[in-house]
Amino acid sequence: MNVDNSLSPHGGALIERVRPLTAHDRERIAALPRIELREQIARECVNIAYGFFSPLTGFMGRADVTAVAETMRLSNGLVWPIPIVLDVPDAELRTAGVSVGATVLLTHQGNPLATLDVAEIFSLDLTALAGQIYATTDPAHPGVQRTLDYANRFVAGDITLVCEPVINPPFDRFWRTPRQLRAELDAVGWRRVVAHQTRNVPHSGHEYLMKGAFMEARADGILVSAVIGEKKEGDYIDEAIVLTHEQLRARGFFRDDIHRTTALLWDMRYAGPREAVFHAIVRKNLGCTHHMFGRDHAGVGDYYDRYAAHEIFAQLPDLGIRSVLTLEWWYCPTCGSVAYEGICGHPDAKQDLAGRLIRSIISGGREPSPQTLRAETLAIVRQCADEYGFGTPFVTEQYLRQRTPPLTIPPPP
Repeated sequence: MNVDNSLSPHGGALIERVRPLTAHDRERIAALPRIELREQIARECVNIAYGFFSPLTGFMGRADVTAVAETMRLSNGLVWPIPIVLDVPDAELRTAGVSVGATVLLTHQGNPLATLDVAEIFSLDLTALAGQIYATTDPAHPGVQRTLDYANRFVAGDITLVCEPVINPPFDRFWRTPRQLRAELDAVGWRRVVAHQTRNVPHSGHEYLMKGAFMEARADGILVSAVIGEKKEGDYIDEAIVLTHEQLRARGFFRDDIHRTTALLWDMRYAGPREAVFHAIVRKNLGCTHHMFGRDHAGVGDYYDRYAAHEIFAQLPDLGIRSVLTLEWWYCPTCGSVAYEGICGHPDAKQDLAGRLIRSIISGGREPSPQTLRAETLAIVRQCADEYGFGTPFVTEQYLRQRTPPLTIPPPP
């Protein structure tokens, strides 16, 4: 079966670096130095191993990080916008005896996850790096703060997954490796696939965004790719995102054969246009031919122009996945319906579907109408608040601290 149903993966080959432990391996790794990974890095290790981040085969070295920060390309010239790095405190490296040329066991939740062949250990100017990636050094930007919080040393090298993760409910229904997803898309005959990146519960504007992109791309299907991972407080909880998007298909608002919800393990950087490019590359690796981009894609606050994600693709003719660029959808009380920025003549009357209107509905201050938020969506949001969100559908410190993690690393058999 030809599973490469659409574009070739980024760089031309789908990376897979997975080799489950054997009894002999377990004896060998027992003597390896160990580095315990926090959740974000564990998720990225999994993504590298399964090819979500193709062509990366491991965590980046200094040359690639520098090239990405300065030119938005890897050192070999291939477009790549965001560094994928493994930071480790220098004291921890010394205690574990990690050195260049060594093989290290990467663990998570105390169990073996992957091996890393150490090619380089280096330091970076974190403030300068943040400024290059995010176009600001303001620590109020969550991506900048993430960068400034990095440990003072970075370890580069190829990784090999030695223990496959268990994806926990409800995400297990939606998570597929790139190879698995490409095979599924091939089996249902989707040749033109338009990706919808989301970290939100779908309101009517999102529905129109997906429908418009589907028609513009003349697509066979819409792949909703929901970002699952650490987010800033006030964002929607992950469980509400995937379950509300899935109900759009389950209840027939999108035909069963043209809509599919999937999960991507990724911690949002809020890097605006750079992250838009990253999202396009990852969805290219998943087998998508098109990617939709609306207003303020992957942005936060006022750090980026509303349509910066549109403008950046004009600089990247070699990216290899077509962008479907759309303006804003809003609710217009004068028109009495959802309206499109490029058509509606009442911009002063618009009600922003992404702002206070939707949040007031979800928080119980208003009752929804189909022109804003479906009652079916609201019911699932409130159910998720009770079941997963400690009483709220929005990310809180308690949710980040006490939630069931999306993945579990089981002990070796």
